[in-house]
Amino acid sequence: MILIGERINGMFKDIGKAVREHDPKPLQEWAIKQKEGGAHYLDVNTGPNSEDQTVDLPWMVKTVMEVSDLPLAIDTTDYDAMEAALIAYGKPGAIINSIGCEQEKIDRVFPMAAKYDADVVCLCISKSGIPKSADERVALAMEFVANAEVYGLQPDDLFIDPIILPVNVAQEHAVEALETIRQIKLLSNPAPLTTIGLSNVSQKTPHRPLLNRTFAVMAMTAGLDSAILDANDDMMVDAIASARVILNKDIYCDSYAKVFRQR
Repeated sequence: MILIGERINGMFKDIGKAVREHDPKPLQEWAIKQKEGGAHYLDVNTGPNSEDQTVDLPWMVKTVMEVSDLPLAIDTTDYDAMEAALIAYGKPGAIINSIGCEQEKIDRVFPMAAKYDADVVCLCISKSGIPKSADERVALAMEFVANAEVYGLQPDDLFIDPIILPVNVAQEHAVEALETIRQIKLLSNPAPLTTIGLSNVSQKTPHRPLLNRTFAVMAMTAGLDSAILDANDDMMVDAIASARVILNKDIYCDSYAKVFRQR
């Protein structure tokens, strides 16, 4: 289970202010804090108020890399800024986050992923919007897998995101997302990886940590490989570590939660 720390994102007020002022301190503090919490990757996102992502996003990448050796999930739909950030990253192993299932986006991003040896988060969403049913989402996932072969990528270079919506406004989507994860694992050999933006499930509810933890464990039983989440929610990380033991993914020891964070 790959934990992608969500906190270095300009949607948060402290990070948005830091990006505008090019103040490295908040970014670097959160980079260190999320690694200590158990993150395996760090998501970096300028947020909506960047005046020039081609400048701000590479700056964020370099700033975080000064204090952290964790790989980065570079989060933008401005693909010129994405390429500038990948150049700033300067090594293999980044995650491109993200693209929807539109051929012009695939044709732009998949060659970039191959060139820079990066993985790609692929969203089960098209120009028509987010499908309701698992079957429709899996059909979009299959389009990503077919295109990967064309561009020299392997299926497991892809992180397929079935899209989870807030449970208080789209409760029926949660079970479809779980079924999508199950079916995605059957699409190819090797299978694509799966991911979700976990915090979306609890948006604007009064029980956010509980809903997030519960959905994370349920999704893991369906085959979830990763999530973009709050890596400093200790109860969340403990629940994920516990689920890995119960699913026979990790060997039990009395300090299994600590071991999970240190990997």
